[in-house]
Amino acid sequence: MTEKLITGGCQCGTMRYQLEKLGRASICHCRMCQKAMGNYFAPLVVAEGFEWVRGKPARFASSNVSNRVFCAVCGTPLVLETGDEIELAIPTLDDPTIVSVDYHANVNDRLEVSMKLHEIPEASSECKKDNDEWNAGIVSNQHPDHPTDTWKVKQ
Repeated sequence: MTEKLITGGCQCGTMRYQLEKLGRASICHCRMCQKAMGNYFAPLVVAEGFEWVRGKPARFASSNVSNRVFCAVCGTPLVLETGDEIELAIPTLDDPTIVSVDYHANVNDRLEVSMKLHEIPEASSECKKDNDEWNAGIVSNQHPDHPTDTWKVKQ
């Protein structure tokens, strides 16, 4: 019996990948990850048996040992390559809820706000209502969270 492959990809659907197994997962706080993700931190998980199934990845050598891999069409950060190790950006998995994060890495660069995210209040009910009304008019061009045989990128 064959195990089900784990799948994921970029926002626009140009880049798709599959893998056999997930390894250790971390939240990296280093400045390179912050800038590469445009976020306070980078949620990453080691991918075993990884392969690209659609698209050609773009790469940026962010250091002398690592490449940042992203979609050249929509800009989604997808992978951190270090030697033979592939670490996926957890939110790019079709089902990111399958990952349980093991630890925080590079905490010397951690931004204080990331320690207080749970303390920031949610939007007021009036603001939530405005957001819901605005969101109701949105038609997403985002690739669905599952494999597709073909996909036309909407630009």
